[in-house]
Amino acid sequence: MAEFADSKTGLAGVAAAAKQAPNSGKGGRGLPPVHLWHPAHCGEIDIVIRRDGLWMHEGSPIGRAELVRLFSTVLRKDDGGYVLVTPGEKLSIRVEDLPFRAVAVERRGESLVFTTDVGDETEAGLEHPICVETDPETGEPSPSVHVRADLWARIARAVFYELVEMAGVEDGRLTVRSGGVAFALGPVGAGVE
Repeated sequence: MAEFADSKTGLAGVAAAAKQAPNSGKGGRGLPPVHLWHPAHCGEIDIVIRRDGLWMHEGSPIGRAELVRLFSTVLRKDDGGYVLVTPGEKLSIRVEDLPFRAVAVERRGESLVFTTDVGDETEAGLEHPICVETDPETGEPSPSVHVRADLWARIARAVFYELVEMAGVEDGRLTVRSGGVAFALGPVGAGVE
C-alpha cells in the first residue's frame, strides 16, 4: 500500500479519515457515526467486495485484515449502492452479493450470536433478523442476518448447517429462536435438513 502514502483522497484518504473518525464502544472497536456524515459524492474507488467476502482493490486482494476491518467501519448502503464514507468524502464501491459473511454462530442463553468475517458480532432478534430466501429453480437456501443499518451478512454454508442442527420443527418448518423471535429456515424435507 506504499503507493498511497502521499494521497489525501482515494484509498489512503478513506483509511486516514476512518482512523481519525470518532468511535463508540469498548476498546476502540466501536463504529463511527457514518449515518451522520453527508459529504459530496466524490466518485468511485476500485474496491470490490467479492461474493466470497474477499475485499479487492484494483484487482488485488487487500491482504491486511486490519485495513479491511477499518474500511468495513465506514461502509454504508445508500440509495445508489454501497459507499465508503468519511466526514469529507463519499466513494462508491462494488459489492457482488452482501458486504459481510457470518462465519460463526454460538448460542448465548436464549440468543444466537453471529460473528462476521470483519469481526462484528450481531445478536439475532427483532432488530437483527435472520432471513432465508430460496432459489425458485434450485430450491437452494440463501440465508443472511442483519448486521447494522442496511448492511447484511451472508450466512456461510457451514454456519447454516449449524443452525439447521439447532432447529426444531414448527408448523412443518425448521425454525430457530433467538431474542424471543422465531426464524424459519425452510420447510422440513426441502433440502435444508
